[in-house]
Amino acid sequence: MKILIRLPNWLGDVVMSTAFVNAVGQLYPDAQIDVIIKKELSNIAPLIPGLTQIHPFSKQEFSGLGGVYRFGKNLKSEKYDLFFNLPQSLSSLVMAWATGAKKRVGFGKEGGFFLLTNSLKKPANQHRVDEYVSLLEQFTGKAITHKQVKLNVPLTEPKQNNRMLINFNSEASSRRMPLDKGQALLNKLTAAFPDITFGLIGSSKETDFVSQLITGSENPEKLENYAGKTDLPGLCSLMAQSAAMLTTDSGPAHLANSVGTPVIVLFGAGNEHNTAPYNKQNLTVLRYGKLTCEPCVRNTCKLYGVPRCMELLDELQIINALNQESRY
Repeated sequence: MKILIRLPNWLGDVVMSTAFVNAVGQLYPDAQIDVIIKKELSNIAPLIPGLTQIHPFSKQEFSGLGGVYRFGKNLKSEKYDLFFNLPQSLSSLVMAWATGAKKRVGFGKEGGFFLLTNSLKKPANQHRVDEYVSLLEQFTGKAITHKQVKLNVPLTEPKQNNRMLINFNSEASSRRMPLDKGQALLNKLTAAFPDITFGLIGSSKETDFVSQLITGSENPEKLENYAGKTDLPGLCSLMAQSAAMLTTDSGPAHLANSVGTPVIVLFGAGNEHNTAPYNKQNLTVLRYGKLTCEPCVRNTCKLYGVPRCMELLDELQIINALNQESRY
């Protein structure tokens, strides 16, 4: 049997979908499992256990519904038996239909349910991992009891117990650490952990923000700037080799959780019951929790401009959590 899975479009969602890929492998142990993944994230796909072929998809090269149809049609010769669609968009449904897979399974949304052979109901108020896996459970009628989010990262260097990573970035400003709060927190952390070096991570477009955080710090010599200097596999290795990670609700939070690094996640906007890292071991989730607007799901803070839910996070609570998770 040949199975094709259309993975989600965001980094955190791709990481969470590894539990779905693993579950497919459990129920179809002899199948060839291939994936379609956004080209910008495709270098992380080799870290997902159980895959055979990886098909990178570029919106720039295959734009619009006509583009996704052409991309899907290019895979028709693979003769897939099963297509699982995770992104829940019309374009991904058109792609599924164009592959000619015998069975096309997904949640019936975006008006394109007729492009599926099995259009299933999306469960309400579930964690994203459980939501994805429920698609497989509904289709097969079998329960998945073991769900694990995991990336396989070979350790090329020993663990650095004197290095902790920090990610104050997010695609959404409502989940990003405000600059002043980030600088104040860095000052508290470098004072509380005098023997620790803190590595600040970020993508190439986040380098300016990370540089501002470091420039405004009282102890810049204890800070290392990794922003824009690692690809996704390199970032996973860096995480696996670090003692712990302090992060906003973002893709890197899921990356660190998937490679077994202790993680402290700071929530602003976003609902931790739906999108917090899934593996509960070595995980601490913190939020302020006293504002009537918490949690919201907005990408920008309409009430305060700068997200108050992030500004009001308890710095001592963060230090204590980092101390406990890192076993420092």
